[in-house]
Amino acid sequence: MERPLDRLGRLCARHPWRTLVLWLFAAGALLGVGQGAGSTFVNDFRVPGTESQQATDVAREHFPTYGVVSATIVWSAEGGDLQDAARQAAMGQMITAIRGQQDVAAVDDPFPSPDGRAAMVNVDYGKELGELDGTHYDRLREAAKPAEAAGLRVEYRGAVVDLGTEPTTSAAELVGVGAALLVLIIAFGSLVAAGLPLLVAGVGIVVGAAIVLLIGLFVDIPSSAPIIAVMLGLGAGIDYALFVLSRFRANLAHHEEPVQAAGHATASAGHAVVFAGGTVVVAILGLSFAGIPFVGAMGVAGAVTVAVMVVAAITLLPALLGLLGHRVNSLAVPKLSRRARAAGPADPDDESGPTYRWGRHVQRFRVLYAVLATAFLLVLSSPVLSLRLGTPDDGIQPAKNTQRQAYDLIAEHYGPGWNAPLVLTVTGADETGLATLVRTLAADPDVELVTPPALSQDGGGVALVTAIPRYAPQDQEVSDLVHRIRDTIGPEALAASGGTALVGGATAVVIDMADVVGERLPWVILAVVGAGMLLLLLMFRAPVVALKAAVMTLLSIGVSFGVIIAMFQWGWGLDLLGIDKTVPIMSAVPMILFAVLFGLSMDYEVFLLSAVRESYDRDGDPHRAVVVGIGTTARVISAAAIIMACVFLSFVSVPETLIQMIGIGLATAVIMDATVIRMALVPAVMSLLGNTAWWRPGRGRPRLAPVVGAGGEADPAQGPSSGTTDESQRV
Repeated sequence: MERPLDRLGRLCARHPWRTLVLWLFAAGALLGVGQGAGSTFVNDFRVPGTESQQATDVAREHFPTYGVVSATIVWSAEGGDLQDAARQAAMGQMITAIRGQQDVAAVDDPFPSPDGRAAMVNVDYGKELGELDGTHYDRLREAAKPAEAAGLRVEYRGAVVDLGTEPTTSAAELVGVGAALLVLIIAFGSLVAAGLPLLVAGVGIVVGAAIVLLIGLFVDIPSSAPIIAVMLGLGAGIDYALFVLSRFRANLAHHEEPVQAAGHATASAGHAVVFAGGTVVVAILGLSFAGIPFVGAMGVAGAVTVAVMVVAAITLLPALLGLLGHRVNSLAVPKLSRRARAAGPADPDDESGPTYRWGRHVQRFRVLYAVLATAFLLVLSSPVLSLRLGTPDDGIQPAKNTQRQAYDLIAEHYGPGWNAPLVLTVTGADETGLATLVRTLAADPDVELVTPPALSQDGGGVALVTAIPRYAPQDQEVSDLVHRIRDTIGPEALAASGGTALVGGATAVVIDMADVVGERLPWVILAVVGAGMLLLLLMFRAPVVALKAAVMTLLSIGVSFGVIIAMFQWGWGLDLLGIDKTVPIMSAVPMILFAVLFGLSMDYEVFLLSAVRESYDRDGDPHRAVVVGIGTTARVISAAAIIMACVFLSFVSVPETLIQMIGIGLATAVIMDATVIRMALVPAVMSLLGNTAWWRPGRGRPRLAPVVGAGGEADPAQGPSSGTTDESQRV
């Protein structure tokens, strides 16, 4: 692949203006078409094949208004009586105004709380969620002004409210980009060089976002997907451009002409970018095996954005490099520039630098570093044993959000279970069976209230029974109740009538999603690991290297899971995020994190092993190759890891738990991967493996070469050896 990439890099560098015009035209055209088509993002949390989904489908077939898009309005009389005539009149005026609003299909009568100090009402809309927007929430707030003037507190929940309060990423992007720029300036000592990766990533984000908008015309893309795509795109795009740019500057330092240097950089670093990015894309697309549509859609959005970044790194960046030439080092920051020149582009012939010394140090104490690093990673991964899946609800939103305020008011005045009732869709049951079911449910100690059955009007013999738990939606008692209804209460109560009770509702969907994730996560892991190992085999043709890479990547993913479990589930440092209660890990997070992290971890593996392989092919010494690989890539990998970590951590400021979990998980894994794993565990294990790391089937048993110590002498721990390697043993 190096030759085609070399030609591509030279072509783009030789014709920079044509390449730039093509990119700008593509960005403008795609963005214009995507926005003009009116694509929107829809939170469709269907889980096909589960009982909750079956309950929803049957209910919608027989009850036209079931599951429609709605909003819940909660009134409370702070320090007064809600039954006051003036306040009742204000509430009535508000309801009348809402009934006349565009797209409102129905508004229930207010339902007062048992203590008489609160009331709530549901507003149903006659449109699909994708046909609504934030203006509908704005109209609700406008209608609430008379009630607020009468001294009532008004809060809101529901999908329509979420549309009007969707989190934005603008501030997070600025923080991440600013941190990345600072790191790049320190690394390169030049404002021009530092700005290039940001420019390439920015154009890639625009093109990627436009393509995601177009995909949204055919696939339901959840509202969180664009944020995750931007997070991945910024991190991957800056890193990929950083690797190619570093090699280009090294080529210039070796007196190559700009076009030639761009071609060679695209062939070498670009080759690693293609394989690393391809691994990320394939890994993220592995989310399609989850069987959960919105998780797969997130994977599509992320994969598209990363793929665009790969293309930008091997076409747009070479064009910019060819246009700038030696001016890539312009606008130097004096002190930083001298330091960057002193460090210089890593030269495999100069082994006196600190990164080379570190490589030889790890090699000398390879067994110690292998054991200590593995033990450290396993300890950080240990919280995985207590993993509990769920989906955080409005109860963990920031206290200032109206959804959180409404949630708390409902829990305070009605009871915690009113925030997510269980809705049973009952089919084939007679009146006696329904009465028995209601009576049995009401007798359960975890049930606070059961409503009378609501019969369908189409003669289908379907009824809806609502059960209000005594506990909050995320409590384990509610999960146990759902399984108890399905396993014993429902079947026993309806045994005589032959009916069936299907448990649905938002809480049941969450529980089913967790069960599906638990069942299918091993298959997702198998698919992602298998695809990643296959790509590494295609690149390095060394099965031992591919297996080692997969194992070490699993270690970094384990650490990531351990940290987010300790934070969100155990509550360690949770107050730093503005969350005042522990929450289970969102069901979608393990799948998303695993796929993304496996791909991103392979980035550093590919860049490091490419340098190791290049040295190994040159002189056949696997131990010196490890030292050279660490020596020539450590600075770039460290800079790339810092940039990625800064970008990911900057998104923690987005007030959405899914984004926060993913941001912290990604940042943790990247930091661990670029430090403990790449700088300690990988060189230690590669040193222990020696030639075996590069073994290929059919090439015979490799002979171990000597480990070179700090003084350049063979390490006696490896036994006698001539220090040479038979050509037939090389890959």
